[in-house]
Amino acid sequence: MRKSQARNLVQAALLAAVTAVLSQIQLSIGPVPFNLAVLGAYLAGMLMTPGWALVSLTVYMMLGLVGVPVFAGMMAGPAVLFGQTGGYVIGYIAIAGVTAAARQWNKPAVTALGMAVGLILCYGFGTAWFMVVTGNSLAQSLAWCVTPFVLPDVCKAACAYALGRMLERRMAKAGLL
Repeated sequence: MRKSQARNLVQAALLAAVTAVLSQIQLSIGPVPFNLAVLGAYLAGMLMTPGWALVSLTVYMMLGLVGVPVFAGMMAGPAVLFGQTGGYVIGYIAIAGVTAAARQWNKPAVTALGMAVGLILCYGFGTAWFMVVTGNSLAQSLAWCVTPFVLPDVCKAACAYALGRMLERRMAKAGLL
């Protein structure tokens, strides 16, 4: 295995683990808990290529699917992934992939746009999934699952951008990039 491939594998695993830890920092505010997993998805997008960012968040999702308690509230298993919040967990993959794709342009405005598009995809898929599983209307689903999260998720994106840039500089200085 080449050194860069091994580094990417380790980095993907670490970011999956970081996302798992961040998802445990939660506050139950309704049917969808507020947690920091979105920050982990953004960090994967900031620090990895699109393909590896997708791998990292897919590993996170698959760990939860097979029973490792990585989802919010130390939850795991197919019931969580196929339950009312599962669409948002799957949406984290979109956040990571789109952020990483936008990041390749190396322009802050493009990265910010990519982060926004990834979040919109996550909200869209997650809300549609929530509506199917619960039978709630679009208005009620948006009120419960999107509106309370927009400002905190924008803050998570800003934090991930700043932290990602700082880590990128330090990793380059250490010869890890």
